[in-house]
Amino acid sequence: MATAPPAVLPPPSKTYSARLRGGDEVAWAITLFFASVVLAITALLVYELWIWGLPAEKKFGFGFLTSRMWNPVEEQFGALPFIYGTVLTSVIALFISVPLGVGAAIYLSELAVPKLSNSLTFLVELLAAVPSVIFGLLAIFTLVPLMRDYVEPGLKAAFGFIPLFSGPTYGVGYLTAGVILAIMTFPFIISVSREALLSVPREQREAALALGATKWESTYQVVVPFAKLGIMGSIFLGLARALGETMAVTMVIGNDPSIHASLFAPGYTIAAVIANEFTEATGNVYPAALVELGLVLFLITIVINGLARLLIIVTSGKGTAKA
Repeated sequence: MATAPPAVLPPPSKTYSARLRGGDEVAWAITLFFASVVLAITALLVYELWIWGLPAEKKFGFGFLTSRMWNPVEEQFGALPFIYGTVLTSVIALFISVPLGVGAAIYLSELAVPKLSNSLTFLVELLAAVPSVIFGLLAIFTLVPLMRDYVEPGLKAAFGFIPLFSGPTYGVGYLTAGVILAIMTFPFIISVSREALLSVPREQREAALALGATKWESTYQVVVPFAKLGIMGSIFLGLARALGETMAVTMVIGNDPSIHASLFAPGYTIAAVIANEFTEATGNVYPAALVELGLVLFLITIVINGLARLLIIVTSGKGTAKA
């Protein structure tokens, strides 16, 4: 009768002192501390914004988010015009910068010769490092006259029957702010998307070409879908930059705390109103209302980034299921 082979016992686990001497516990504690610091800073930011905005929160409640009134003299404040301006200019910026940025990234990573790709990539990264106030100054002297004299009149003549492109053309307004934001965000989209495309394994391209695909078919049908998560990440990185941009937008949006249907009309954003009015805010309610606007912007950014993360997870799960 055959005897069963003896059971193989697992090796004994390291004792706490052995793990401590090996550095495991020390590394775990240090990295846990670093991760906790990030969470603590985020919680502290929310807490401080909430505390300093309490006078406005007590006076207006949730009506602060839906009110259109912004009258410092009578201490009547509402965030809706600024939320509207922030979201609208960011959407305009993405509508312009996403096709340009992704298209340029595809060209630089897949179609351009290496020397040209490296040179243009250096210029793109240099453009991303330009301070926002420089973009604002250039926009005042170049973009605003161009929009006022040519672009906006042309759009009005062609699409004036649509409320978005109706009304007087000033050169400053939602559309101009969206354009300058697009110029500022598409370098980030190009850089991150290009890195995502370059990270696609070479075998993916070679397999598509071996099956008879053209260079463009290989890029469009194989490389871009493989790198879609990185491309989506670059888009939301650009959106985060657009939501929080201050100086350049302040200089070209017109600074009007009202809601207008026309893209040609002047408006306001959350970051712009905080930068313009915080130094002159007096009393208790006025500065508290500005701080509460900062909290609203912070929450909008968190919500949008959370939705972006969920979208990436859902998209990644679908891709895994299909595979």
